[in-house]
Amino acid sequence: MGDGRWRTAGSALMRVIVVWAVSTLTMLALAGILPDFQLQSDDGDSITKTAFTAAWGAGAFGLLSALVWPVLVRALLIVPALVLGMLVFFLNGSLLLIALRLIPDGRGAADPQMAVVVAAVMSAVASATSTALAVRDDNAYRRRLSRLADRRRRRSGRDDGADGGPPGTVFIQLDGVGHDVLAQAAADGLMPTVAHWLADGAGHRLTPWRTDWSSQTGASQLGILHGSNYDIPAFRWYEKETGDVMVSSRPASALEMQRRAVVRTHDGGLLTLDGAGRGNLFSGGADQLALVLSMAARRGKGRRSRAGYFAYFADPANAVRTALSFVAEVGREIGQSTRARIRKETPRIKRGGLYPFIRAFATVVERDVVVAAVMGDMFAGRTAVYADLVAYDEVAHHSGPRSRDAEKVLARLDRSLALIVKVAEHTPRTYRIVLLSDHGQSPGETFAGVYGLTLKDLVRAGSGLPVPRRAQRTRSGSEARDAVRIALHRPVDGDLQENLANPSGPVVLASGNLGLISFPDIAGRASLEQLDRRHPALLSTLANHPGIGFLLVRSERHGSVVLGRGGVLVPVAELRDGDGPLAPFGAGAAAAVRRTDTFPHVADVMVNSMYDPETGTVHAFEEQIGSHGGLGGEQARPFLLWPRGMTDPLDAAAAEGEERPAELVGAETVHRVLRRWLNEVSGPQVPVGQTDRADGAGAGAGARG
Repeated sequence: MGDGRWRTAGSALMRVIVVWAVSTLTMLALAGILPDFQLQSDDGDSITKTAFTAAWGAGAFGLLSALVWPVLVRALLIVPALVLGMLVFFLNGSLLLIALRLIPDGRGAADPQMAVVVAAVMSAVASATSTALAVRDDNAYRRRLSRLADRRRRRSGRDDGADGGPPGTVFIQLDGVGHDVLAQAAADGLMPTVAHWLADGAGHRLTPWRTDWSSQTGASQLGILHGSNYDIPAFRWYEKETGDVMVSSRPASALEMQRRAVVRTHDGGLLTLDGAGRGNLFSGGADQLALVLSMAARRGKGRRSRAGYFAYFADPANAVRTALSFVAEVGREIGQSTRARIRKETPRIKRGGLYPFIRAFATVVERDVVVAAVMGDMFAGRTAVYADLVAYDEVAHHSGPRSRDAEKVLARLDRSLALIVKVAEHTPRTYRIVLLSDHGQSPGETFAGVYGLTLKDLVRAGSGLPVPRRAQRTRSGSEARDAVRIALHRPVDGDLQENLANPSGPVVLASGNLGLISFPDIAGRASLEQLDRRHPALLSTLANHPGIGFLLVRSERHGSVVLGRGGVLVPVAELRDGDGPLAPFGAGAAAAVRRTDTFPHVADVMVNSMYDPETGTVHAFEEQIGSHGGLGGEQARPFLLWPRGMTDPLDAAAAEGEERPAELVGAETVHRVLRRWLNEVSGPQVPVGQTDRADGAGAGAGARG
């Protein structure tokens, strides 16, 4: 035992010396190349003296980076996350200037601008060298990770049997990636890691599943993590009894949605047993959280949404690498959008303003922080990890789900998966990696782009209300966009909430190609007959518009009905797939509409855009050429990719005493599958009544958005 410790200490000391030496050589090279960075006195020094100066400066910079940088980052968590990212270069350069001042005789000097460059290069080189040395010595690497996991378990007082015990499970959600898109990307070589998993005998299987009518992250992820997405009619909806608009990506709304799900299921969520949630909208009952939106609405230790950035940015090399990648991604988006505009590609939407920065946040910052957090969870031997990567979804909204831009994002996401797989070879327990998505995306020109007016304009025209001469843009909503607003301490849909304080006319909301129309001055759910008396032309104007597929509205005479073109009216109870207004929308459409019709907060009028089965296109009511939220096409066909040896999802989905279903339908069914997989190796998950980790359970109604 003693000899082993001495060998480990000697190996660690040797790595420190090597990193120090490489950093010294890097500093010498930079001093010789850069004009405003010097390591000699004005009179010149010998090579030996200069090398000593470089070694001193490199050592001082390394110590400051190890000791001072984490303290600075933790102190700066009070500032917005994106501001912290912008401060990375300044902070790192400042540490270098301090290190140079510590060199005897004042031989080190650099202009502030040059110090930023030198610090960035040295941090990157030191990090790369340290990582290469650690990974090269696999045995030492494994021992170090095992000791780290042991220490964390002892501190937390838990014994999860990570060493040689049951396998852990990592669920990686590729937000917005449809089944067919993933399969095609693997076949085309864009995603070699996924392609390897799908190769004959490689050990993974792929299947599609069908979303609910509301094919978007709020409904799907709530159902997957908490087992219920009841009364989630869309990404955003209006609640008449309070006058509030619930927005899935608003922290207060997400917390209330989570609370309602916990109350309905009497269960804390999928991750209540030693779980971790990373980058999600909801906690799933996890004890370890980072960048979880619903927790951004809560205060106290461990609840601040920005706290998840600390573990990643505490390493200055990580901060510099991500900041450089962020700048590169902004440039990449500007170049791609410019090329699309010059080539007059269609469909196309505006991609200026803050969008390049929003895209860079989703595809670089969020990805890097979440992937690093997942690897940390695996090193610590956690039982279950669920992480959401939103990069593809954000780019596909603006560039199209099968665009070159989106394909390149898929390739980079595959590299992140490869990194997680590599890390799994060194973790103290075996991990099963499950890949899944919450929805797909359907392409198509926007409703406003095709017809010259928004859904709100059409509703106002049908209601006899004035319509602006020029169509007003319907602001695009997405998890990444709202995450950036939260990071900048800006309200999510704050302008919409202010407009609803004194609404004039109907409230019209958009969720991809799903529209919701509510009449605040009509108590309860408005009926077809009430609307016909007030606005005789409204429902016929909507139902007969070529950009609209069908409407759902309550009738006093027939019960809830679906309206289509030419005056077609079908009671919901008589809906059949492949028939009437739902004919183009395929299997499961009738059941999805019937289920949503039972929701207490279903809108007065639910509007689904047209869908062309031949082209797979829909018309989003938002500014999106790749959209999801309603019925029609690939948006309702996400995927589940799991290792062979785990129970077949169709068997796992069958409730006790029920027959094996023909397909996976609905996010709640996917929840049952994932929970079955966890139970098979870890035992039953902890119900909400036996743990205080079901974070949404104690949140009161006052948390609503």
